[in-house]
Amino acid sequence: MLFFTRSRNVFLLAGLCCLLWGSAYPAIKQGYALLEISRSDLAAQILFAGYRFVGAGALLLMFAKLTGKDVRLQRAQVGEMAALGVFQTTLQYIFFYIGIANTTGVKASILNTSGVFFSVLLAHFLYHNDTLTWRKISGCVLGLAGVLAVNVGGLLGDAHPTDTGFSWLGEGFVVLAALVLSSASLYGKRLSQHMDSVVMTGYQLGIGGVVLVGIGWGAGGHISGFSWPAGVLLAYMALLSAVAFALWGVLLKYNRVSTVALYSFLVPVFGAGLSALFLGESLLEWKYLAALVLVSLGIYRVTQEA
Repeated sequence: MLFFTRSRNVFLLAGLCCLLWGSAYPAIKQGYALLEISRSDLAAQILFAGYRFVGAGALLLMFAKLTGKDVRLQRAQVGEMAALGVFQTTLQYIFFYIGIANTTGVKASILNTSGVFFSVLLAHFLYHNDTLTWRKISGCVLGLAGVLAVNVGGLLGDAHPTDTGFSWLGEGFVVLAALVLSSASLYGKRLSQHMDSVVMTGYQLGIGGVVLVGIGWGAGGHISGFSWPAGVLLAYMALLSAVAFALWGVLLKYNRVSTVALYSFLVPVFGAGLSALFLGESLLEWKYLAALVLVSLGIYRVTQEA
């Protein structure tokens, strides 16, 4: 549709998605605190993620049904939705939820932009109309410099005593989550060409969420301490996922992958700022400020091409 290909609309809608995703970083950390989920309780972290995405998938499918969309799946689509759900939701968020439990919200939000580079590179090899250009490459280099800047101390082994440094279970898992999401998004773009994006997103979130819940329960996960604040927070996280993933799926369907993916550089701007605001994490360190400037310049550099 023409509406979803206009540059201003792409910017506004992609920006909204990034704002919502950015808010997820402090929301997850706050959720762990409210539900008394410790950093070492991996099963409970996975179960928490599962509840969120089952809710998000249900919200989207109800919305699709109420707006007159056909939510029935053809036989061939059942397998496709299962594969997409397990890949894009289950696997990605196992990495993501464990990773964010072992690092700060500010660092995770910036490191997660590594997914932009994965998306741009993969799209270059998969789509003939989405090849790399010098402007894209330079934008990605600026963004990559920002990603490296945020964790330079930990990577060199001389992190400040108050910093968590670099760990594969923390920062490493956040980057792996970004790689999984980038790969799965390309698969989702292909499926969306013959399926409604909202319905597709609803099924992939719901199926992936159910698998997460099963894994969490099977591993002995248990969540206690449910309260009104925790319930409201979980409902917000389900809603933000439903809205952001649905809009992002529509944008990917009608635009080049690299054009949409590069707006993901906005996520750390929102994520770092909101983490500093709501979690009291430090943002006024040179490496965080440098990272935010670099990733912002990366967005500007590449989007000027569109």
